Amino acid sequence: MPDSSRIENDFLNSLKELILENLSNDKFGVSELADTVGMSRSNLLRRIQKHTSLSASQFIRQVRLEAGMDRLKVGASNVSEIAFEVGFSSVSYFIKCFREQYGYPPGEVGRQKEELAEEKCIDVTAYSSKAASTIQNPVDSSAVLTSPATNTDDFPNRKLRKFIWLVIAVVVVLVTYALYLYGCFNQPSAKELSADHISNQHSIAVLPFINDSNDSTNVYIINGLMESILNNLQKIEGLKVISRTSVEKYRKSSKTVPEIAKELNVAYILEGSGQKVGNKILLNIQLIEAHGDDHLWAEQYNREVNDIFQLQIEVAQKIAGEIEVIITPAEEERIKQKPTDNLVAYDFFLKGIDYLNQETTEGLQAGIPWLLKAIEEDEEFAAAYAALGLAYYYLDYYKAEKKYLKELNYYADKALLYNPKLAHGLTAKAFYYQSVGDFKQAVIYLEKALEYNPNSDLVINMLSDLYTNHIPHTGKYLEYALRGVSLDIASKDSSTASYIYLHLGNALVQSGFVNEALHAVDQSLEYNPDNLFSVYVRAYILYARDRDLLKTKQLLLDALERDTTRIDIIQEVGNVCYYLRDYENAYKYFRKLTELRKKLNLSIFEHKNAEISFVFGKLGYTEESAHYLQQFKQLAEQDTSIYAHMNMGFYMAYQGETEKALEHFQLFAEEDNYMYWILLFLEMDPLLDGVKEHSEFIEAMDKMKQKFWEKHKEIRVTLEEKQLLRSW
Repeated sequence: MPDSSRIENDFLNSLKELILENLSNDKFGVSELADTVGMSRSNLLRRIQKHTSLSASQFIRQVRLEAGMDRLKVGASNVSEIAFEVGFSSVSYFIKCFREQYGYPPGEVGRQKEELAEEKCIDVTAYSSKAASTIQNPVDSSAVLTSPATNTDDFPNRKLRKFIWLVIAVVVVLVTYALYLYGCFNQPSAKELSADHISNQHSIAVLPFINDSNDSTNVYIINGLMESILNNLQKIEGLKVISRTSVEKYRKSSKTVPEIAKELNVAYILEGSGQKVGNKILLNIQLIEAHGDDHLWAEQYNREVNDIFQLQIEVAQKIAGEIEVIITPAEEERIKQKPTDNLVAYDFFLKGIDYLNQETTEGLQAGIPWLLKAIEEDEEFAAAYAALGLAYYYLDYYKAEKKYLKELNYYADKALLYNPKLAHGLTAKAFYYQSVGDFKQAVIYLEKALEYNPNSDLVINMLSDLYTNHIPHTGKYLEYALRGVSLDIASKDSSTASYIYLHLGNALVQSGFVNEALHAVDQSLEYNPDNLFSVYVRAYILYARDRDLLKTKQLLLDALERDTTRIDIIQEVGNVCYYLRDYENAYKYFRKLTELRKKLNLSIFEHKNAEISFVFGKLGYTEESAHYLQQFKQLAEQDTSIYAHMNMGFYMAYQGETEKALEHFQLFAEEDNYMYWILLFLEMDPLLDGVKEHSEFIEAMDKMKQKFWEKHKEIRVTLEEKQLLRSW
């Protein structure tokens, strides 16, 4: 009989070999490893976790870090090069993971080897001094050297004994001094002791620059410098950069730097002021560590206008260096790329952008002519084409009839023709696809744009919307919702902020983060206590925590009492009564719902038509019951989402076609990224009374639960690695 432990060791070793074969490929993750070994993702996760107590992603990361350690010991490459060699796309993330794995940063590997050698020397001295531990020491050195007591008669030679104690004293002094130095240089600073600062140490807000000139016509140049520096910083993945819209509110603020930093949740603030005098640009910059209001760096620049691009690059690089953020080679290349060689075109571009940043229809209309002038001067000016595309997109914003789709598409294509890696060009093209309903293509372009500008709040918020409303994916919805709050919440008024936190709470609970969801929805209600959406979502989050459906019903009734016209809350009360099998009250609220839908001509809550049909049938409204069941069937047959098989399973169960219903639920169990609500309510649904006791349904439910919580763990690891769960 084969040795099972040897088989598992062979299996783990084969996994390590596959990871090492793909070591430099940062895209080689859990899914790719599972495909390579011919296993399902879930089976691979279970098998790795069983024998290593690690998740699959942690196992892969450990192999990469061990390979990194081997390379660092050889010393043939620097930390940045090794990070990419072992499959880390971010040097700062490699450093973080390495420190967590080994207890010190990768840059100290050589030093650790030296310290180990010193420790061995000390051990030899300690060993040879054991025979000398006869005289009582006035100072207890047991913390450094431990040795058994020995009779002084073993050493009749007092000179030798005196010499040995001299050696011990020197060792004690040296070790004590080494420990003191280690404490001085390695103890956490006051800033590091704060959990908020540890999790957020690489974060910055670039405040609006002040125009030092009395000539207001040059304001656009100073604003342009500020935005260009901010855009360069946004290209650095290891740095969180607050959006321009969030910092704009502080243009004329009297708040202190620590107050602003606390509101924006950042560790650093960049302030600037300047003016254009003739052909010169005078710029004053200062970088402030916000917690202690300490000025880390300040610089005065006096440059020719034609040196403006080099000035922007220098400032971004200097800031990154001061706050110890690693810039990858690819990021450095993007930062150094000049938008144009034509300064006249660039001047027109800055004027156009200044108008666009007013975020009004008038501003858009005023900015477009300047951008057109810019591309007349330089027909390969990719950034100007991208800005034009986005301007036309926003002219159509919130309009049912899109008048400028042709312009949006044309300018987006021109931007990408001249610079395929321009984040704003990719964003404009994504917005075109989003506008015509091709959401999958929109996601492709948005995620590529985020690769080149990891701090784009515009892209992150659009991805959050797409992954909740058009391409359901709970994990991605949650990640982008968290990132959006982190970068852009400060730019919103209290009402908008309330809805943002509501969406975040919804995203959190959909992925099983119940306590975090409750925190988010409570923040939503702090911004706006009258946000009834948050009130009833909170009721369901509490159900997810407490599993008290009667309490949920009462909370929903309390919300409805505050506004009896709310059709959504009426539907929710009916829904809970249905799950409680209180069909008479369920009918009362579902009747109100159907009447309001007809009266207002609304096509909403159509996925509830099966429940409505069931309740109406229970109370004898046979004809209406059949009508709503037929509507639900049409919805289920047209459904192309991940919930298609679940809906067909409900229909078949209602019709008494048990085998077909079970088949659909088994197929739905193969899906992924479904909402937590499915697990909470599917088993209690009265419609499924005829199938829920069958072993096939029980197996399907078990599979759904297992997959959901495995996915939950993966999402948690990912979010904690990116420090998103505690950043908002």
